[in-house]
Amino acid sequence: MDLFRDPLRKKKLCSKATFYLCCLFFVTNQVSAQTSNAAGTETIDNEVKEVEGESADQGSTFWVEKVRVDGGAEILTIFARSGNAKASANNKDAEIPLVSVLRDSLGDQKPENDQLRYVWMLTHTRPSRNQKVAAFVPFLYSRTTNKKSSGTDPPPPIIDLKSSEKGPWSKAFRFIFKKVILNEFGVGVKSSVLQYKQNKADYRNTAIERALTVLSLYQSQSAASERLLDENELKDIQARLWLTSKSLGWHMQSENLTRVFDKELAKTRDIRNQNWELLRQYSEEQGLYFDPLEMSDGSVRHALVWTSAADIESNKDKKFDSRFLNIKNPWKDTDLANWKGYSQVRWFDENSRQVSPDTPQAKPRTLIPLALYGLDFPKIPTLLVDFRNNNNVKRREMSKRILNDITNNVLSIGQFSNLPYFLGKFSYDYITGKRGMDVNQTSRLRSYSQLKLLLTLDSELSKDVRDEIANRLENATLNPLENDVDVEAKLARDQYENLLAYAKRSDGLPKQIDKDRREEMVKLMHSGKQRFLYSAANFFSFGLYTKREKSTPELIARMDTRRQLDRHERYLREVAHNSAKPEIDSDVETLKRSLQFISDNGAAAKAKTTRALAKIFKSTEDEDMRRMCVTGLYRINNSEAKKQLLAIYGNSNITEGWRSLCAHYLKLALEEGQQISTRDARTIAAIAAN
Repeated sequence: MDLFRDPLRKKKLCSKATFYLCCLFFVTNQVSAQTSNAAGTETIDNEVKEVEGESADQGSTFWVEKVRVDGGAEILTIFARSGNAKASANNKDAEIPLVSVLRDSLGDQKPENDQLRYVWMLTHTRPSRNQKVAAFVPFLYSRTTNKKSSGTDPPPPIIDLKSSEKGPWSKAFRFIFKKVILNEFGVGVKSSVLQYKQNKADYRNTAIERALTVLSLYQSQSAASERLLDENELKDIQARLWLTSKSLGWHMQSENLTRVFDKELAKTRDIRNQNWELLRQYSEEQGLYFDPLEMSDGSVRHALVWTSAADIESNKDKKFDSRFLNIKNPWKDTDLANWKGYSQVRWFDENSRQVSPDTPQAKPRTLIPLALYGLDFPKIPTLLVDFRNNNNVKRREMSKRILNDITNNVLSIGQFSNLPYFLGKFSYDYITGKRGMDVNQTSRLRSYSQLKLLLTLDSELSKDVRDEIANRLENATLNPLENDVDVEAKLARDQYENLLAYAKRSDGLPKQIDKDRREEMVKLMHSGKQRFLYSAANFFSFGLYTKREKSTPELIARMDTRRQLDRHERYLREVAHNSAKPEIDSDVETLKRSLQFISDNGAAAKAKTTRALAKIFKSTEDEDMRRMCVTGLYRINNSEAKKQLLAIYGNSNITEGWRSLCAHYLKLALEEGQQISTRDARTIAAIAAN
């Protein structure tokens, strides 16, 4: 039994065991996983590395490094150049590995059977003992310490991109654990366990949001022809990461991922544009200076608001409207009048437009930063940094979290079990939502994670501004599991080296990939009911039991075909949904290749694919496409395919030649004993008799 020989598997089991047992006793220390195999690890040889586009020394902002893994897989890592002034162009400290993705290619050059699996955000790490202890303390909303070293363990993945049948089981256990098991213990144990759970979830969500930002920046800045991660892969990863916050996101079908990506992207851009204009208008109306902060791709996710030292003196009697700005009146602030903190001199022309110092008649103004806002928050800009009052941001960040922790973790008041609480919470959420109050929500996590990335990568920010924002940002952090900006950069480099070492070990990543493949083979050998029982066994054994098949050349070949079939099915469904005239608005060569694959190997295709083929047949006038659609419907061995084939046969608008071909295939399907409903079988028999 090799259950405890795999370091990654062992780490997961230790983490799960600790979590399940904390309902019996409160632990403050956990036993560190043994790393005896780590001492003999080797680094990946140079000959197995491939770098996309320009090298880091040539000044690229983002680039991808590909490292091959034994067994037929590869790790693709997005690197970026640090904007930290301490890092020089020829210094390795200037290169930060950010996101790594595992692609299981089965060791060949066919992209159709490639499968993306794990995503690592390399700044995301397993917390230290001290961080874990702090995360258990109820109502401790502060970062207490940094993790000093990443050790030799590989980083924890933030997501497995392959849709899992374990999704509903894990949610069911969390509900039972919270509502049944924890309620049997004291308030102290319960609140501590739930506090840790919330901190851990927020920490992972922060890593997910930062990975989304990195992928978006890389996608917008790299040429499609040079990418080691293609456009569809980038969209799929981002869509899956977005769906982690949705209750049934794990169940989303692959053909819908592009639509999820497009919808979320459009929504985010609309929110960002609205907040840009709202913040700009309100800042200028109050006599303040709006200063957008651009990311490396030209997008703006944050903005600074400044005031002028001269304006503070001249606007003493001016009314200040803090609506949407959420800061106190700068004109009556005595501390601001005698400001000793950070300031910046900029030059303006006679129309108050910022210009370079050598512009004729340009006049200097001393600007004092008031606040920094995130633009991705729904309805209004969200206040992230108040340069005069750190507690202002802290209160906004804590407000909803405290309310939820008291009602859920301490008082155990259920949203649907207590009518007065339900009505009060519903009213509170409705009012804050309508008014756009920037209390604690997922969007705040997104804005904070994006801001930390901005501080890491943006070379346009001066060191003084960067340090000032970073210090105040750390003071507003609620999660004890977080690390500061500079520590995260070091952890990212160390964890990348650990990941490469883990990929090199025979008992490391290659072994995990083999286990994943053998688990994937279960779908090839067992029915849905049997797989349901295996998933239940995994659930009730707390993950100790996982059904896996024995790998054989025959099963690997079947898995290869199944993966290709899934890829072609997805493409056909997307074309059927999006295309009005496939030969005009689709890639004809790719479409015909997918249709041909279904015609040759599509016996196990799903019912959705049969409807896609019928729709493509109806919308195209290309004879070859139509023929392959009809052949594919014959090849697919399910009753829905024969139903669609009968519908084409019964269509009076098609020519007699197509009706004859459909009748021929229907007769063959009946003779071969394919899956056909009783009613359709009688109809086909009548057609054959005539």
